[in-house]
Amino acid sequence: MNASELARVIESVGKDRGIKKEIIISALEQAVLMAAQKKYGAHAVLEAHYNNDSGEIDLFHFKKVVESEPEMLDDSEEIELQEARKLDPEAVVGDELGVKVETPDFGRIDAQTAKQVIFQKVRDAEREIVYNEYIHRKGEIITGIARRVERGNLVIDLGKTDALLPRQEIIPGEMFKPGDRVQAYLSDVVLTARGPQLYLTRTSPKYLAKLFEMEVPEIREAIVEIKHAAREPGARSKIAVISKDRDVDPVGACVGMKGIRVQNVIQELKGEKIDIIPWSDNPVIFVRSALAPAEISSIRVDERNRAMEIMVEDDQLSLAIGRKGQNVRLAAQLTGWKLDIISKTKLQKRTAEAIFNLQHIDGVNETLAHAIYQAGYLNVRQVAEATVENLQKVPGYDSAEAAAALKQHAAAVVEKAGDILAITPVHEDDKKGTFSAAPQGSKDAKTLAEERLREMMKQADGDSGSSKSE
Repeated sequence: MNASELARVIESVGKDRGIKKEIIISALEQAVLMAAQKKYGAHAVLEAHYNNDSGEIDLFHFKKVVESEPEMLDDSEEIELQEARKLDPEAVVGDELGVKVETPDFGRIDAQTAKQVIFQKVRDAEREIVYNEYIHRKGEIITGIARRVERGNLVIDLGKTDALLPRQEIIPGEMFKPGDRVQAYLSDVVLTARGPQLYLTRTSPKYLAKLFEMEVPEIREAIVEIKHAAREPGARSKIAVISKDRDVDPVGACVGMKGIRVQNVIQELKGEKIDIIPWSDNPVIFVRSALAPAEISSIRVDERNRAMEIMVEDDQLSLAIGRKGQNVRLAAQLTGWKLDIISKTKLQKRTAEAIFNLQHIDGVNETLAHAIYQAGYLNVRQVAEATVENLQKVPGYDSAEAAAALKQHAAAVVEKAGDILAITPVHEDDKKGTFSAAPQGSKDAKTLAEERLREMMKQADGDSGSSKSE
C-alpha cells in the first residue's frame, strides 16, 4: 500500500465508522510495531510513527553506538561507530541511534497480526463511541426495530448497536415480531468485555413518567411535576402530579383536551388504565386521593409504623380494595404508606374487642381504653411490651409515672392470663379475607368477646387446678 492509499484508508475508515483519525493512526502504528517486533526479535527497541508529510508509517530501529569488530557486532542491538556517523555525524559511543527501516519486509503472518491489531483497535474505539453516546441517554425513551429473540429476551436494533429488552421487562400480553417498531425506556448501559450492553424496559414506572413528559408540554417546561408513579404493567397505574403554577391544573394538563394526552399514553401501554392523582404533602389527603374513586369514611394514622387503617362503608370496600387488591396495592406503592382497608362493620367489631381487651388492665376504663386503642395498641400484651416513652404519647398517661404504672398493670394481667389477652380475637370471616357485615339478630361484638374470654379464663383456671391436684 503506497502513501496516498494509506491516507485514503485512514480518511475513509474515520468517516464510515465515526472514529477519530488519531485513533486509526495509533492502531496502524501499533500494528506495524507488533509485526516488526516479531521480525526483529523481542529485544529489539523499535518505534513506529505516522509521517503526516509523506503519509507513511515510519519504523525506527534503535541501536547502541559501539566500537567493535564487525564479527563481534550484534546487528539487532548495536551499530558500529563509523556506520553511525554516516547517519549522524555527531554520534558518539554509547548513544542510542534510531535507524529508519526503509522498506520492512513483513511476511504473511506478520501482516495478519497487524490486521488483527488494527481491527481490535477500531472495534475498541467503536465500542467506546457507542458507550459514550448512550450513557448520556440513560433515562430516555429510545426507539428501535425488533430483530430476534435470544433466550426469551428481545434484541432491538438501534442502528449503531443492539439493545436488550428482557422478557420480564415486556408488558404482559405483548408480542413483537422481527421488524416491529419498539419503543422503550433505556434503564441501564453497562460496559462489558463484549462491548457496551444496553438494557431496555417497558414495565418501569419511569417509562410511564417519561411518556407523560413527551405528551405534556407543562411537564417538559417544569410547570407540572410528576412526584411519584406506581404500575402494575398492562393492568393499571397511578401517577401523582403537582403544579408549580396555581393557574395550571396538573391533572387537567396530563389528561389533555378531551383526554387526548392520556389516551396517547394508554395506547402506547396497550390499554393500561391510568389514574392521575393530585399530590399533597398531607399524607391523609394524599391517601384519600390515591384510593379514589372509593369514598373513605375515616383514617387512623400510625406514625410509628408508617401505616394507616382506613375505614370505608361496606358498599365501598370492594371499590377501595380493587380487583385482586390492585387499587390499594398501587395506592400503597404511590404513597409509601402501609394501608389496611377495613369495612365499617369489621372495624366496629375490632374496636369493640380491642377496647374490651384493654379494659382488663387495672385502672383502665372504657374512655382510657379508647385512648390507648387510638394510640395503636390493640391488646394488653402490646401495652405490656411497649416502652414507657411511647406510652407517654397516650392521652391521660403523659407523665412517666403514669405510663410506667400502665405498663406494670398490663404486665401483671399478661402474667396472670398468659396468652388469653395477648391477641385480639380473630373471626373465621377475617381469616377468609371476607369483609361482610355480621348477620342481623346476632349478638354484638362486645358480648361475643366477653363470652369467649370467660370460657378461655375458665379453661385456664381448670387447667391450672388439674395440674396442682396432680
